[in-house]
Amino acid sequence: MRESVITIVVAALSTYLLCPSLSAQSIETTSVDCVESCAEERFRCSDCCTSHNHNHNHDDIRHGRVDTHAPAFLMGDHVHEAGEWMVEYKYSNMYMDGNRAGTNRLTDQQALNFIGTVPPGIPGVSAYGATPTSMTMEMHMLHIMRGVTDDITAYIMPMWMVNTMDHLRRDGTTFTTSNSGFSDLHFGALWRVYNGCTDELILNFRFSAPTGDIDNVTSIPTGAPTEFPYPMRLGHGTWDARPAITYRSYRERASLGLQGSFVLPMGINDSDYRVGNEYRANAWFSYLLDSDKKLAAMFRIEGLWRSNFVGADPQLNPNLISTADPDMRGGEFLNFGYGTMYMLPRGGRLNFEATHPIVQNLRGVQLETDWAFAVSYSKAF
Repeated sequence: MRESVITIVVAALSTYLLCPSLSAQSIETTSVDCVESCAEERFRCSDCCTSHNHNHNHDDIRHGRVDTHAPAFLMGDHVHEAGEWMVEYKYSNMYMDGNRAGTNRLTDQQALNFIGTVPPGIPGVSAYGATPTSMTMEMHMLHIMRGVTDDITAYIMPMWMVNTMDHLRRDGTTFTTSNSGFSDLHFGALWRVYNGCTDELILNFRFSAPTGDIDNVTSIPTGAPTEFPYPMRLGHGTWDARPAITYRSYRERASLGLQGSFVLPMGINDSDYRVGNEYRANAWFSYLLDSDKKLAAMFRIEGLWRSNFVGADPQLNPNLISTADPDMRGGEFLNFGYGTMYMLPRGGRLNFEATHPIVQNLRGVQLETDWAFAVSYSKAF
């Protein structure tokens, strides 16, 4: 009896892996003999996949489904067929409220008394004159893609940023600063190096040009023009390499995505510093909610590692406020995202995602992230 049960389970799992197009009910009733025929079918499918592009094959498991794009915060996850264009508008908003040192939340008074030049958490002789209390980071992005070949897609992403930060002085008064303008220009190419029947592997050769201003000034709060501190600046001031690799796997009603990405600033900018390296690992799961495959729910988990800055801008005094300290920019994060995607009747795609931090471990004292969301509309033609 035990051997029969094991045989049925092995047959069911093998059938699912070899024949992803089968329904759950079919798997329950499948036999060992069916596994062999499914294996033959998969080999035939592989031959078909290598001789015909998936974008032209209506029998392809990816054809016509909404979840061929990643959740809204991610990019570089799909390619377009030769000659096809895609235009996307994306808006994102990140909100930070309250300060944190390491994994511990701080009161405003604790943030004012925190000194980064001594071991973390130990009060210094002096203290900051002001501290940030909250911040909103908004981004408007235009994403333009074009298929060069069926496996190579070029893209460019101009962005407009709006950063707003609220502060508290030691005497109890408050002030707000805001900085807006074009951010760094992102561009690159995607190369699908593997294109299987139910999965694909895509390399992202992405770069950013230093078009975002890092020298903007404000007369708030001193009355004299001073440069914005690091989190308020619109760019990095350096050319950055931003490579990534994405793996996608599809089943009849669901799909899985894995992505590793990096931000690697190259050189020192004109203000004598460079931002820290950044490493992200993402995994997401999408489930189709309707028989037409036009509506999907998505869930994502992200690990993020960010290092402190190298060098320092001589125009900033790190003893006045924590946001001017280059040694208080790094940290580790674990984020959870969820959202939905909908294919409009005429082919446009709406994509929404919200994220919340599960773990935040910050270097020094920094504003903690409370939530973020992104929404986009894209259309291919």
